Amino acid sequence: MKIDKISSKQLLVLRWWCPNSIYHAKDAIICDGAIRSGKTLFMSLSFVFWAMANFNERRFALCGKTINSLRRNLLSPIMPLLSELGFEIQENISRNMLYISCFGNKNEFYIFGGKDESSAALIQGITLAGVLFDEVALQPRSFVHQACARCSVDGSKFWFNCNPEGPGHWFYNEWIKNLSEKNALYLHFTMEDNPSLSVEVRKRYESLYSGVFYRRFILGRWVAAEGQIYDFFDESYIEYSPPEDFEEYYISCDYGIRNPASFGLWGLHQGNWYRIDEYYFSSVDHGYQKIDAEYAEDLKKLADGRTIRAVVVDPSASSFIETLRRAGFNVLKAKNDVIPGIRITADLLKKRRIVICSKCTDAIREFSEYAWEKDSTDDKPKKEHDHAMDEIRYFANTVAADDEEFFAATTVER
Repeated sequence: MKIDKISSKQLLVLRWWCPNSIYHAKDAIICDGAIRSGKTLFMSLSFVFWAMANFNERRFALCGKTINSLRRNLLSPIMPLLSELGFEIQENISRNMLYISCFGNKNEFYIFGGKDESSAALIQGITLAGVLFDEVALQPRSFVHQACARCSVDGSKFWFNCNPEGPGHWFYNEWIKNLSEKNALYLHFTMEDNPSLSVEVRKRYESLYSGVFYRRFILGRWVAAEGQIYDFFDESYIEYSPPEDFEEYYISCDYGIRNPASFGLWGLHQGNWYRIDEYYFSSVDHGYQKIDAEYAEDLKKLADGRTIRAVVVDPSASSFIETLRRAGFNVLKAKNDVIPGIRITADLLKKRRIVICSKCTDAIREFSEYAWEKDSTDDKPKKEHDHAMDEIRYFANTVAADDEEFFAATTVER
């Protein structure tokens, strides 16, 4: 990787801690804003520069949502650059550690994943001289607080970057709204702050998002989710003449007894997934309930003799999963992360990587009705008109996303 141009904001991230900077006495730096604005790359480089210039034989932490996402999003871009600049790097993969030497100093950098509340225990007991949180808004409060509490070395600092979430998010309220109390430097980034992005590339990223995700990931705002979730979905996203020569098939399921059950039949054609047909049963509308064995027979009818590579099912539907396995189906337990799954589904729809065919009338209806909860501090879809939406999300997040790179956060690994 070669860095040809640096914006004034990126340069400030590199230099804020230097003795001649007016911000060098700050205890923390927070960079938020748009995707692909260069904040992660320059913050991670600056963090290593600062650590190596000011400390010797100390320990530091690099924290991400998961260790894999941190390696991909942060370490993979910076390690070649650091090597070119003369830094010596040794990686101990089994211990999730880096040994970095430069300026006559040698320090240890530990890699941590903060995926849930239990992650706080992973970082207890270590003494740190500084910590960098990549995508801090995706990490639990307890993990971040524990990591910060480990920074007891004189001169230690905190480094945070993230894309915005909702205005009720704990990090927004505890840190960004209390910059003076936290003695933190705050920098808000847009894609215009990354001079390496061309106008055409910026427009391409802008086209991938709409609604709340556009306001957060493109405009970089901490805004509440409201209105229709897939607000871009219209007649132009419906395929009336799908191909017939599909390479393989899957079925996705949202299983319900009192609630509606929704199954979607998917076919792969030239790298794109078509939701060819569907099954939708509401016990309320029909006046009676079905049992697992009856649903398994309905699923066989939807398959209509096709070889189904796997059936993707909500992992909580344990009895239905067992019934399908006994019926001879290969079952995949779905990745059931709601908000990242919605982001990925929207991205794939806009790219036409997943396509909804005209026979899927109940799914098309739900796309127009699926909405966010009003006045909620967290992002929550309403628990209505969501059955086809859930199984489409299961498929997008579990199968169709395998070969995609997602920039939100994905988590979504972004």
